[in-house]
Amino acid sequence: MTARVIALDLDGTLLTPKKTLLPSSLEALSRARKAGYQLIIVTGRHHVAIHPFYQALALDTPAICCNGTYLYDYHAKSVLEADPLPVSQALQLIDMLDEHQIHGLMYVDDAMLYERPTGHVIRTTNWAQALPPEQRPTFTQVSSLTQAAHEVNAVWKFALTDENIPKLQQFAQHVGQTLGLECEWSWHDQVDIARKGNSKGKRLTQWVEAQGGSMQDVIAFGDNFNDISMLEAAGTGVAMGNAEDAVKARANVVIGDNTTDSIAAFIYSHLL
Repeated sequence: MTARVIALDLDGTLLTPKKTLLPSSLEALSRARKAGYQLIIVTGRHHVAIHPFYQALALDTPAICCNGTYLYDYHAKSVLEADPLPVSQALQLIDMLDEHQIHGLMYVDDAMLYERPTGHVIRTTNWAQALPPEQRPTFTQVSSLTQAAHEVNAVWKFALTDENIPKLQQFAQHVGQTLGLECEWSWHDQVDIARKGNSKGKRLTQWVEAQGGSMQDVIAFGDNFNDISMLEAAGTGVAMGNAEDAVKARANVVIGDNTTDSIAAFIYSHLL
């Protein structure tokens, strides 16, 4: 394994607000690969929602998905390592969602399931429709998440959204205390619920060390609370300028926001 690794969050980091890759980032990352760096995507997304970016970056590494819940090999189309939610806990969470009337998007196997379309689902499906058919993630409306949880092989995580942010904050705290699950904010109005102990930093560390590398040789880019674990685990944690102050405080370096050429500038100034 090449000793040097660049770990990349997608939303809010490598992607612009319009969910596009900056040409400057693509060029800089391509040059980094040619210089011997390995690139790896570390995201809160499901693997079915990464296709266009994975292909544009021409990667050969696995992707760390759903905030570290699993490691996915795109070329073999298989899950390499995973710590999904136990079905019993998924069912308990679904009951709580119903009780508190909070929307939950359930990430499973090769799809994302929901009972009713809300803001997050509508935004993402609109984005997906602009992609070629072979790159579109699978969103499926089901009559019952409870029934679906019994029928799938793995529940990776839940993405919870609500227009009432204080309500969502209180619910996430309640879930963490009651069910002992991992609750991490991945967007301003979205909290992700996964199995306790899963994190981007943990899965990234496992992958790097399994290849014989050291986290001291990792440069990680991120912007949100679910990125903190890998920003702290990496030898160099780089926070975006659009990140919350609490996230910036946990990084080694803060650069410009995700609408500028800041990632490219950092790579040229510090890595090449």
